[in-house]
Amino acid sequence: MKKFHAYPIFLILAAVEALAFSLIFTINLVYQVQQVGLNPFQLVLVGTALEITVFTFEIPTGIVADVYSRRLSVIIAMALIGVGFIVEGSFPVFAGVIAGQMLLGLGWTFTSGARNAWLADEIGEEPASKAYIRAAQIGNIFALIGIGLSVALGSITLTLPIILGGGVFLLLAGFLALFMPETGFTPTPRAERSTWGHMADTFREGAQAIRVRPTLITILIVMVIFGAYSEGFDRLWTAHLLKNFTLPSLGTLKPLVWFGIIRAASMLLALGPAEMLHRHLETSNLRALAWALMIINAIVVCTIAVYALAGNFLVALIALLITNPLRSLVEPLDTAWINRGLDPQTRATVLSMNGQAEALGELTGGPILGRIGLIYGLRAALIGSALMLIPALPLFGRSLRTPRPMFEQAESTSA
Repeated sequence: MKKFHAYPIFLILAAVEALAFSLIFTINLVYQVQQVGLNPFQLVLVGTALEITVFTFEIPTGIVADVYSRRLSVIIAMALIGVGFIVEGSFPVFAGVIAGQMLLGLGWTFTSGARNAWLADEIGEEPASKAYIRAAQIGNIFALIGIGLSVALGSITLTLPIILGGGVFLLLAGFLALFMPETGFTPTPRAERSTWGHMADTFREGAQAIRVRPTLITILIVMVIFGAYSEGFDRLWTAHLLKNFTLPSLGTLKPLVWFGIIRAASMLLALGPAEMLHRHLETSNLRALAWALMIINAIVVCTIAVYALAGNFLVALIALLITNPLRSLVEPLDTAWINRGLDPQTRATVLSMNGQAEALGELTGGPILGRIGLIYGLRAALIGSALMLIPALPLFGRSLRTPRPMFEQAESTSA
């Protein structure tokens, strides 16, 4: 069957993935809190199980993408993610949620480095950097559709959006198997695939790329910090809103609709800043990327603290509607930053190391914040999340002080 061009396939992948994730995640934590009955520590343990899986398999699956096929890696990822969500929605108990999240984590490791590396190989680094931001915009639009579906279906039963979303991922895997191209990547000859020796060589080359490019070291440290703070916030903000506030009445509509409103408003509010970045930010300028990331994360520290300490629903809502759109901008900027000048043969491995660094942060920070939430309350845990992000700010400042020739030397060394 005839394959499509890589750029539209990447946008289709971003759109459908965003639709499915939005369908699931709009109500997923509500499901875990209300139907499964998880406490703050259990909510974070679910994330810990996910991140243990990611931490364990991130580099091995990234190396597989470099040695075998990035296309195949992405297809496997979509199938595993789909099965994981179907398991979670079908078994509304703690063990069922854990099992589903572990399958999700395994699936995510197959795509976290491979997808972006595949696109860069197919269309080139500079067009790919722009495509990451464009895909984020398109993803926000399709996520709005998923929000409406999630609220409608979740009002019937909280398990329905989760199971249906898993089915969408399985359909996406089938679509990619039929139409996704792979012309820019030459897999290792079959005769060289029989041992782990080549995979070990690929990993060493990825580590070497990090050693000769100091900016990558800073990025990996920052990703550990991102993982530590984000795990607590992502897992506990819904429980904070459900347990510490009375959600305003929406007439005959269920309180669940508020989570759809928050998610939809966050998506819409992210469109403007994302378009400004797409038009005006020079993704080839590492200093500009560092400035943008430092400013965004400084604001996020403040808004998370406001959300944690808010005494009424309106203040909490405003804080969320500033925090969420800004946080959605970080991933494409970070991807553009780390992807500059990477060797195509080790790109997926280095990007996977980036994901593993974030997973390491989540593994350490998440349980700490969950325990704080269980003992001292959700407000204290969210304050802890904001405090954990602060150390990233001087690291961005450090990268800005790096002499310009070092940036240029790093890129030429890895070219």
